[in-house]
Amino acid sequence: MSETKQSNGTAIGLRQRQLRQMLWPQYNENDLWLRTIRNGFTTIPRTMPLIFQVMDRLSKGKPVSSTYFDIWCRAFDECFVVLNKHQEMAFGAGFSGQRAEQTWQNRVGILSELGFVGIKPGPSGPLSYAIVLNPYKVIEKQFAKHKAVITEELYNGLLARAIEIGADDLTEQSIVQQPRKIGAKAK
Repeated sequence: MSETKQSNGTAIGLRQRQLRQMLWPQYNENDLWLRTIRNGFTTIPRTMPLIFQVMDRLSKGKPVSSTYFDIWCRAFDECFVVLNKHQEMAFGAGFSGQRAEQTWQNRVGILSELGFVGIKPGPSGPLSYAIVLNPYKVIEKQFAKHKAVITEELYNGLLARAIEIGADDLTEQSIVQQPRKIGAKAK
C-alpha cells in the first residue's frame, strides 16, 4: 500500500513520514506495525492512559485497567464481548498462577460495579457476556461521586486531552474550575 493511503494523504502525514524516514532510514514499512496494511488492530481513545489512571484510582488498590484493556481489545464495533475464555483472558490481563482466574473474575466484577462494563450470565457462568460502555460517560458520573479519588488535576487533564483530540463525550459542565471574573480575588 502506498504511503499516501496510510494517512489519507494529509500534508501532516506526509511530513511525518518524511521526517520519520530521515530520522530512521534503516527501517522500512515492513519494520513498522502499520494499521492500514496489517491485521489485528482495534480502535482506542487517545486518552486511554488517563482513563486507566482514573479506573485504577477508583478500584481501591486492585488495579483493573489491564483487565479492562484485554476486554476492550476483544471487542469489535458492537462493544460486546463473549467471556468464554476466562483463563486465557486472565492471562491476557496479566494474571497467572492458581488464583489467576479468580483474580480476573474479581477485577471484572469491580469494572462492572464501577460501570465501565456490564456483565450478564450465560453458559460460561455469571461472567459470560460483557458490554463495554463509554468510559468518558462513566468517568463523568464517577467524578461527581468521588472527587476525593479522581482529583481535579486528573479530571481536568482528561478533559483537556479530550478537547485537544476532538472528543466531545465530556460536557462543558464537567469543567471543574469555573473561570473567575477578571479582578476577582482567588479564594
